[in-house]
Amino acid sequence: MPTEAAMTPTGQGDDLALLGLLQLVSPALPIGAFAFSQGLESAFELGWVNDEASLGDWLEGVLEDGLTRCELPALARLHAAWSEGDGAAIAAWDAWLAANRETAELAAEDARLGAALARLLGSLALLPADLPEGEPALPALPAGAGYVTLFAWAARVRGVPLRPALLGFAWAWLENQLAVACKALPLGHTAAQRLVERLRPALVAAVDEALALPDDALGPALPGLALASALHETQYSRLFRS
Repeated sequence: MPTEAAMTPTGQGDDLALLGLLQLVSPALPIGAFAFSQGLESAFELGWVNDEASLGDWLEGVLEDGLTRCELPALARLHAAWSEGDGAAIAAWDAWLAANRETAELAAEDARLGAALARLLGSLALLPADLPEGEPALPALPAGAGYVTLFAWAARVRGVPLRPALLGFAWAWLENQLAVACKALPLGHTAAQRLVERLRPALVAAVDEALALPDDALGPALPGLALASALHETQYSRLFRS
């Protein structure tokens, strides 16, 4: 499958891929990710997370038992499936991710972000159907494809290699969670940067582990996050949609 990076002179392709990744993980990307806390707002309300140290512990737990065993390895498989034009694998992993959303809010978040990213890519003529005539046909997006599936496609069409794509996805998750904390805990921006320093090595380790996991080892184990997300549905006062 041709990509933007592959169709440019040597060196420039790498630069364009990097810029494409930065665009994809930017908080300014207009898909509405800022509206979701993934249960973190409820964890604040319940007193489970109440300061910098406990927030760091929560994020490390979600990263280790959630992203490392769910989104990141699924993203790796979707990235490969898009490269190979394997529509059956794309549909299967998209469905697997949807089945692992344990609450209505988490399922809605994934679907809404996926739909928003699809609309944005469509406006930029970057969906699979926008491939120039004469190029090999690509699989269609699964109906109602989730955010990770769209992210994998966007990384591929921008020519972003697998490992940077996973690191970028993990970085965007961390930035969003820290933005939530700065608004709702509250957490100062300097404290947020201390947590970035604490968690940067953990992001790299998460990608390493995600790339090494076999299919039968996948699946999140986050009962606390699932409970917080479920309780958030009836929380009296909320800033976020999840």
